[in-house]
Amino acid sequence: QVQFVESGGGLVQPGGSLRLSCTASGMRLRLFKMAWYRQGSGKEREWVGGITGTDTTDYAESVKGRFTISRDNAKNMVYLQMSSLKPEDTAVYYCNTRPYTTNYWGQGTQVTVSS
Repeated sequence: QVQFVESGGGLVQPGGSLRLSCTASGMRLRLFKMAWYRQGSGKEREWVGGITGTDTTDYAESVKGRFTISRDNAKNMVYLQMSSLKPEDTAVYYCNTRPYTTNYWGQGTQVTVSS
């Protein structure tokens, strides 16, 4: 079965940085377009950014210029480097395919941006 495990979240001050990791199992990551999603408390899950098989990326306007997605197919991992974090970035972050696959959602990793 396919499983995504996210890690790297934590508490960070506004303006700080975090690097999130996603490890995939049960699939060859290189065969899929991947993306990061997030869901704030009481909010709808939203798309953060994506990466293609040729390593081209795109991002939601809310994070563009601050977040960077990368992938390491040999390690079957995808990453989200976050900088200049804002309180509104507080959410549980998930990785999944693009478009997402409903049954592939993992537990996510909590990112809290607060002073």
